[in-house]
Amino acid sequence: MAAYVRSVICLVSREQRAFLTRGNDVVVASKRYVRGLRRKPVRVLFPDDEAGTVVKTEPQSLTAKQHVKREKKEAGVTSSAAEHLEESGSVKARSNVQSAEKHAHISATKDRVDGLRFERAFPGDKRLARLVSVARSRTFREHQGKILLEGKRLICDALNAGANPQMVFFSTVDRLRELPLNKLKRATLVKVKFEDIKIWSDLVAPQGVIAIFSRPDPSRLNFTNTDHSVPLSLICDNIRDPGNLGTMLRCAAAAGCHNVMLTKGCVDAWEPKVLRAAMGAHFRLPIYPSLDWDKIQNYLPKPVTVHVADSSCGPDRSRETEDLQVNMSHKPSKAGDYGWVSTRRSHSNVRYEDYDADSDFDSEDEGLSLPIVDTKLYHESWAQSPTALVIGGETHGLSLESVQLAEKTAGHRLFIPVVPDVDSLNSAMAASILLFEGRKQLLKLMQTSGRKWKSKVEGQFS
Repeated sequence: MAAYVRSVICLVSREQRAFLTRGNDVVVASKRYVRGLRRKPVRVLFPDDEAGTVVKTEPQSLTAKQHVKREKKEAGVTSSAAEHLEESGSVKARSNVQSAEKHAHISATKDRVDGLRFERAFPGDKRLARLVSVARSRTFREHQGKILLEGKRLICDALNAGANPQMVFFSTVDRLRELPLNKLKRATLVKVKFEDIKIWSDLVAPQGVIAIFSRPDPSRLNFTNTDHSVPLSLICDNIRDPGNLGTMLRCAAAAGCHNVMLTKGCVDAWEPKVLRAAMGAHFRLPIYPSLDWDKIQNYLPKPVTVHVADSSCGPDRSRETEDLQVNMSHKPSKAGDYGWVSTRRSHSNVRYEDYDADSDFDSEDEGLSLPIVDTKLYHESWAQSPTALVIGGETHGLSLESVQLAEKTAGHRLFIPVVPDVDSLNSAMAASILLFEGRKQLLKLMQTSGRKWKSKVEGQFS
């Protein structure tokens, strides 16, 4: 029994020595040892012969002075720990503020390019995604007056023409320096990662620069190469394919056309695919979109001759038309009997619904008379005065209003002959052939007539 008591006493003394040796280094864990000292002593069990008597040691009572001394010691340890933590936290906060101010100062000095300040897109910045996605919507472009341009060449053409930039996104500073920086003073410049531009770009190999512009007003842009223009206008009638419309605009700019008019029903001229196909033609000649046929005449000189491109006329097809007229002489002629006139009228607000096409066309065109317009081969003389050329879409062809305007201005149906068993040419290809033929004829007339006729024509267009 004595050996057992000695082992217990040794164990307690060992724990006390460990606590005393480590007490100076313990701040929070010291309470654990204090709780251990407060525990009541264990009950000592004697051998079996003395099992009935259990000796219970009384806990040593602490004096009042010892209680006060212990409480002061614990309070001193806790307060010193709190002061240490507070001091370390204040030092850390002060260092964070100083580092942030230093970083802001460094970024403010670096985020400049030739005097222009630019921003850096922070993680999760939704401006690029939101503006680019909305700018691709035709409804937003028309209502909010914004367009999206991508690539160095297209943005430079817009800036040189006097377009108003609003926001420019670029991946590197070198990409931004490729643009005329003196024309970007009023724009917001934002540096983003190339991976973000690649996500929202329509190009297979993005150039790393995208710009949001205000929708340009053709009457306020500064167009170059006006000295090489000829009195020739292009009217795009219900062109639905973006690639075809962009190619027509590019051909019109290359042929030196005075302006381009788009009727209602054409694809938006500021569609990204149209912009890529046009290769900057939007900023080389005036383009007037979404025009009614009543308003188109306001953009044409007076007098003017309007010609229509017709792929359904020619020697063989004229004979077919004559046979058709003989066989159907008992019926009144209407637009639906001929392939070169569309049976749909152009309305400002058209609702496309499923219906029986034959019955509706017959009822609609029953009282319409077919305009009488003579045919002419494309290489014959047809551009001898200020001229406008109408190109119809491949789906619906020419509208009835375009042929009526050609009849009213003594125009012709221009025909490009092709080999047999070939239906027709692409609308953009036909437009390029006719535009350059018209340019050749007008230039020849200007050379023979002299500068007096040229100045007279320029006065009519102005």
